[in-house]
Amino acid sequence: MCDRMTIYFFIAASYAPWLMLRELGPWSCHMRWIIWIMAVIGSTYVFYFHERYKLVELLGYVAMGAVPALVMLSMADRAGLCELAVGGVFYVVGVAFFKSDGVVPFAHAIWHLFVAMGAATHYYAIWRHLYTPGP
Repeated sequence: MCDRMTIYFFIAASYAPWLMLRELGPWSCHMRWIIWIMAVIGSTYVFYFHERYKLVELLGYVAMGAVPALVMLSMADRAGLCELAVGGVFYVVGVAFFKSDGVVPFAHAIWHLFVAMGAATHYYAIWRHLYTPGP
């Protein structure tokens, strides 16, 4: 259950640097707190309904990954947008394996590999486009 709850906060944390450090459109200031509220709601949902309504849980993850991406499209400086999209594709392709657990051999392990690739891609994007070393 904690693993599933953590996913919501992981998604929120992946967007936080972009929402805080980039000049975005008018929705960015709202999305800065909406993304964390979504994480709390998703985690609360998992706490009370873990494994009961799997499709709702999956839609929660996908919505949390997609809604902030719409705000990201309003970035004036689009550097890093490609890496964010590639990382998102890794996550979405991984969902297919997540849903086929028990049908495809090692599907859960494969899903974790896609999550790791998505996370690595997003980490690289943050390092490459947002990180500025100190003096």
